[in-house]
Amino acid sequence: MSADARFHLRVQRYGWDLAATTYDNGWVPLLTPHAATCIDDLGLAPGERLLDVATGPGTAAFLAAERVGAAGSVVGTDIAEKMVRLAAARAAERGLDQVRFERAEMEAPVVPAASFDAAVCAFGLMFAADAGAALREMYRALRPGGRLSVVVWGRRARCGWADVFPIVARRVTSEVCPLFFSLGNPGAMAAALTAAGFEDVRHESQAHTLAWPDADQAVEAMLGGGAVALAYTKFTPEVRAEVRAEYAASIEPYREGGGYRIPAELVFATARKPA
Repeated sequence: MSADARFHLRVQRYGWDLAATTYDNGWVPLLTPHAATCIDDLGLAPGERLLDVATGPGTAAFLAAERVGAAGSVVGTDIAEKMVRLAAARAAERGLDQVRFERAEMEAPVVPAASFDAAVCAFGLMFAADAGAALREMYRALRPGGRLSVVVWGRRARCGWADVFPIVARRVTSEVCPLFFSLGNPGAMAAALTAAGFEDVRHESQAHTLAWPDADQAVEAMLGGGAVALAYTKFTPEVRAEVRAEYAASIEPYREGGGYRIPAELVFATARKPA
């Protein structure tokens, strides 16, 4: 692994540790329906084994646990220790003995080969140091005939919150998440899945709306609970105030009353490992 990739992974690990609580409060309610779509697309049956990559606080993992039941099993992995601890605590509270979580990079071979019937990655592949390597690892983890379901953000121009990246990048030495939207480009996800060895690839772009009730919640979710959280926390209070004001101005066209309805594009995809 290159030095740049290792640096990227460190940034992601510490950034998501910092963002975990704000992400859980500000993003999970908005993204849960889309994680549910990914789980629906897998057609899970009782007793099956599922791998949830980039599980965060376990959103997709817990949805899957309802489908596979006590006879099945779910393993969730995430790069951030705080996310894993949060998800594991919830599994314990709910008495879900068939669900476990561990800290791992999505490119790392941490589970046995051919040990899962299905895998899901909801809003995670954008953060991989190497998306191709992450997909190849999911392929390795699946049994022959195993199914994969993923969702990523779509095209930059169709995500009304995308100005957050240049706003932050103007205040740090390099662009934050320069390839964040790459898998959202037309055909990119299908090409990546095919290159990783998957077949029966299906993908669809969908327009959605992200709704926040007020400016404070819209701004805090994006800056404190998302991809730029690490950079944002390192800014001085004065720079943070500047960034908040600039980002708030960038989403002003989407204000409705006191709240915001910000457009976003999602790309859903499913695929299968050859039998």
